[in-house]
Amino acid sequence: MPDLLIELFSEEIPARMQAKAREDLKKLVTDGLVEAGLTYRAAQGFSTPRRLTLAIEGLTAESRAVREERKGPATTAPEAALQGFLRSTGLTLDQLEVRDAGKGQAYFAVIEKPGRKAAEIIAEVLEATIRAFPWPKSMRWGAGTLRWVRPLHSILCLLSDDHGAEVVALDVDGIASGNTTRGHRFLSPGAFAVTGFDDYAAKLKRAHVILSSDDRAEHIWHDATNMAFAAGLEVVEDKGLLAEVAGLVEWPVVLMGKIGEDFLGLPPEVLQTSMKEHQKFFSCRNPKTGRIEAFITVANTQTADHGATILKGNQKVLSARLSDARFFWENDLRTVKSVGMEGMAAGLAHVTFHNKLGSQADRIARIEALAREIAPLVGAAPDLAAEAARVAKADLQSAMVGEFPELQGTMGVYYAKAAGLPDAVANACKAHYQPLGPSDDVPTEPVSVAVALADKIDTLTGFWAIDEKPTGSKDPFALRRAALGVIRLVLGNGAHFSMRPIVSEATTRLLVGLIRTSHAGLLAGEDDGNEHWNWGDTVVYPDGSSAERSERELRQSIEAGEVCMEVSFAGRSRRFERPANISSDLLSFFHDRLKVHLKDQGIRHDVIDACLAMPGNDDLTLLVKRAEALAAFLKTDDGENLIQGFKRANNILTQAEAKDGVEYSFGADPKFAEDATERTLFDALDTAEAAIAPAMKSEDFAQAMSAMASLRAPIDGFFEAVQVNTDNAVVRRNRLNLLSRIRTICLSVADLTRIEG
Repeated sequence: MPDLLIELFSEEIPARMQAKAREDLKKLVTDGLVEAGLTYRAAQGFSTPRRLTLAIEGLTAESRAVREERKGPATTAPEAALQGFLRSTGLTLDQLEVRDAGKGQAYFAVIEKPGRKAAEIIAEVLEATIRAFPWPKSMRWGAGTLRWVRPLHSILCLLSDDHGAEVVALDVDGIASGNTTRGHRFLSPGAFAVTGFDDYAAKLKRAHVILSSDDRAEHIWHDATNMAFAAGLEVVEDKGLLAEVAGLVEWPVVLMGKIGEDFLGLPPEVLQTSMKEHQKFFSCRNPKTGRIEAFITVANTQTADHGATILKGNQKVLSARLSDARFFWENDLRTVKSVGMEGMAAGLAHVTFHNKLGSQADRIARIEALAREIAPLVGAAPDLAAEAARVAKADLQSAMVGEFPELQGTMGVYYAKAAGLPDAVANACKAHYQPLGPSDDVPTEPVSVAVALADKIDTLTGFWAIDEKPTGSKDPFALRRAALGVIRLVLGNGAHFSMRPIVSEATTRLLVGLIRTSHAGLLAGEDDGNEHWNWGDTVVYPDGSSAERSERELRQSIEAGEVCMEVSFAGRSRRFERPANISSDLLSFFHDRLKVHLKDQGIRHDVIDACLAMPGNDDLTLLVKRAEALAAFLKTDDGENLIQGFKRANNILTQAEAKDGVEYSFGADPKFAEDATERTLFDALDTAEAAIAPAMKSEDFAQAMSAMASLRAPIDGFFEAVQVNTDNAVVRRNRLNLLSRIRTICLSVADLTRIEG
């Protein structure tokens, strides 16, 4: 069974495209070969800046002959159906067979496809792959029609086995396949022939090309860490940068340079970001001081002076870049020291957050008010939380963040400290964005938690109010991430409060602000004439008036459900949901995200539903505690059996109530018990009820579940010994009321009717 080697040699492929390109080449070629009837044992893709390579082992030498039978239309079918069948099979009428087909006769086609040599199939599949390759961006060059990410120079396509190697002949826009490739652009530019993958990889290495991107990355990291260690430093790990740099070089040569003394006073994050974004340098940190003192660069060639000239040029360019960063840093510090963080943030009044939700300054005012409300619930001082909210986004106006947007929050911490603000306020500038993803840390400082919650809740209520909710897989404003962030903040800090009033307050405040700002724009005569909602559009109330109302009047009307905001333009209008509707819908969204979060932790969906059905489900910490206790309870034998006993009791009771037209919920009396098991169950229910009530009050769900588990044996014994629907009406009613007690006690812990199985 032969092996196949393919190399597509071109000008430099952007590093960010290489990983997907080698996987696309592997998938497209192997899928095409399999579809054509060939099989293979293994396939592996490789990439360097100038080549995509695919090595396939154990390819079958030819495809098998195929005989296929296809049933066609009935012999009485219209002519059009017959002609369509002939076209689909490629046969003529005299080549079809007529056979019995149950309810009459039908045409049958017998299609025989002879086996084909692997080389013929490979040529077709590879040409189709090259012509339809899914590059994110591609180009044409010269007079040809072929498109590739960069000009394609050569195609190597080789089938090899124990008897030798043969070139698979194909020609793509004048580029004929062969058995030659080239080495490093500068160190080994000459062409050379290869006979198979092992020969290819070995000769490339001698020609100063490391074929595997993983091997190049490992080589870079090994040399970089050794160099840094020798200088008493450590390389700041950055896997993304490492993968990118490995895609920029074919023969990595690691060099280390020093950062000028003039720049060592810059924050480490500034140095690291500037070197990474502009120069693709790794940062070297002094573990004793935490300062970035050196850099690692990776050249793509060896030089006689061991990289001295390269380092000199890099340091000159780096010095210019860091001079800009130092200017931004010093300029921002002067601004902060002269006008303070709130002065720096003043310009946010002219920065639009969303054209339907106002400016960043409007949003900050809402976050401040909401953070003040949330602060006592998470153990933070309200005034401190409000101050943190006012300055948390001030660095968006800084020159440094304007140059490096990824430093937002990070620079806010430095500027807040330079302004003399408390550490809790400064730390919130960065921490309020967290968690940014499932692997990001959750802030724990109370002030940071309050501002982070306010920030995310304001985002969610805002986009809910303008009906920009996530749909399907689309979530352009990352609202699912914001909701999960709220959940992780609450659970990670053990925060214990009801979400509904917080969400309702945020929604009411938002609508008051939108209506008042719209009136302000209307009175100022703002109207840009665009066909989208603007601050200058008319606000219409249910009574038909559009007169401005005071904030107090608006809040009272909104909270009473009397006001629904409507804005109109060009004869069209847009209405906003009432706060109660928005709050309910948003809480359902939180519950959906919580389900996903808890499922990842192994808690079943029916367990979550059973807890969501209980009062207080807007207290997320309480909800999770209940779900965890119920999940643990159901994993025990007592829990499983008790659920069956509860369901049996509930089913009998529900059927009896439906049949009799009454509710059996009161009056179970031990004096009417005829069997010892009945009296035992009465006693067990009294004991369980006495234990469950205080346990639920103190939110000790584990203790409540334990008390409920004690009912398992008495319930089992009761059902084994007695008949509930007895002929004695008094005894039957008493036993049904007893079942009602079982149902009531069990449902006080969770809605067990939602448990499956």
